[in-house]
This record gives sequence, structure tokens and C-alpha cells, in this order.
Amino acid sequence: MQDIIAAMTPRNFDKAALRGEPSYVWRDGQQRRLDMIINAAGERIKGRILENGCGVGMYVEHLSPFGGTVIGLEYDLERAAEARINSPHILNAAGEQLPLPASNFDLILSHEVIEHVEDDRSAINEMVRTLKPGGRAVIFCPNRGYPFETHGIYWNGKYRFGNKLFVNYLPRVLRDKLAPHVRVYTKRDLQKLFKGLPVNFIERTIIFGAYDNIIARFGSFGKILRSILQFLERTPLKIFGLSHYWVVEKF
Repeated sequence: MQDIIAAMTPRNFDKAALRGEPSYVWRDGQQRRLDMIINAAGERIKGRILENGCGVGMYVEHLSPFGGTVIGLEYDLERAAEARINSPHILNAAGEQLPLPASNFDLILSHEVIEHVEDDRSAINEMVRTLKPGGRAVIFCPNRGYPFETHGIYWNGKYRFGNKLFVNYLPRVLRDKLAPHVRVYTKRDLQKLFKGLPVNFIERTIIFGAYDNIIARFGSFGKILRSILQFLERTPLKIFGLSHYWVVEKF
């Protein structure tokens, strides 16, 4: 990741801040989340699938072997073009206005995306609109309870990347001034996004990360840390986890 940041131009810094950085390599963290997606999907994994905000297409590629038709949608044209190299079904469009018919998908994945869109309520509406009845959306997004703001901050006219301690614990007005480029969510925030929509909540929890960078640097210590933090997902201390993990089903 440090090599990627070092190679960035100012324009790329702006893109990373406003739209997030997609997965470029497949590691334990991505595999763990893929396993969660597959478990939530059930037989839907063999149907029509949309990854809403696919980046360069890593999850599209890894979902495709399960037998379904996987479509990736990406707002950024350059990333969409890169994803299209390995996956034929890539659309370049905004998540708030999906160029797709209603009741079309068995499964929709939104992986750390809604925090970056212009209008997150509209993005959620569109996902629900395009799900078939009985279809499910799997959503990962940042938890405000996590002690670090992982997207960095905007300070003195510049984006300053890296994990920034306790930013998300500031009053909302101050937090949003320091990180205007990315949202962060409480459970109540997410509930508001789904208010009035025809969905049932199948899973609503919080997970920690896989900490692959720490493991690569510190070896066994990193693995012990990961095991401890992921154990906390089964305790009330999960409120300090990295990401919300929600599974919703349209009725």
C-alpha cells in the first residue's frame, strides 16, 4: 500500500480520497469477506449478481466461478476500464442511478462504497429497487465506533492519508470537517437509510479487519492480534470493530 501511495499523483490522491481505494491484491481479508458473502447468498450465488462499486473488479472475478452472472458497476471510468480487462460485464455508472431494470438481481454486493457516494440514501434505494423479491444485498461500510479513521483527513488544503486516531469520536460537525470526503456510520445511521424500504434484516453486526499489513510486517504478533480482535466480534466489544456487515432481503 505504501508503494501505491508513493506513486500517486495529486489527481490520484483526490480520487482515492473521494472514491476510496479498491482492492488490488487478494489476501486473507478479502477472502474472509468473500466467504461471508457466499454464506449470506446461499443459492443466490448462482443467480444474477451485481457488485455495486466494483473498483478494478477483484470481487467480480472471485464471485464469477460460482456459476452466476456477475455484473460490476463502477463510477470511475479508468477503474471500470481496468475491471473490464478480466470481466466482460462491467458498467460505468453511478450507484444513485443504476441503469438497470427493477427486480433484476438475486444478490447485490456493496463493499465499502456507500460512504463515498454523493447520496447514500439514493444508492440504497436503487439497490433495493433492482433486487428481486427474496434477493439479498450484502453491505460493508465503516463503523463510527472504530478508533481509527482509515481514510485519513483533510487538513490545511491537503488530504493526509493513514489511520488517524479518535477522529471518528469527535462531535459529528468536527469529525465531518476533518474527513469531509468520507462518511462513517452508526447502526442508527444505517437504519435511517433503509427506513420505509421493503426489506427484512437478516444480519446486522460489526466486524474487525484481517490486518494483513500488520501480519506481513510483524508475523506471529500480527496473527495473534487478528485472532483476538476477531474473537471480539462475538462479544459486546464488537462495537469498536472496523466495518458494519449487514445483510438485507427484499420482500
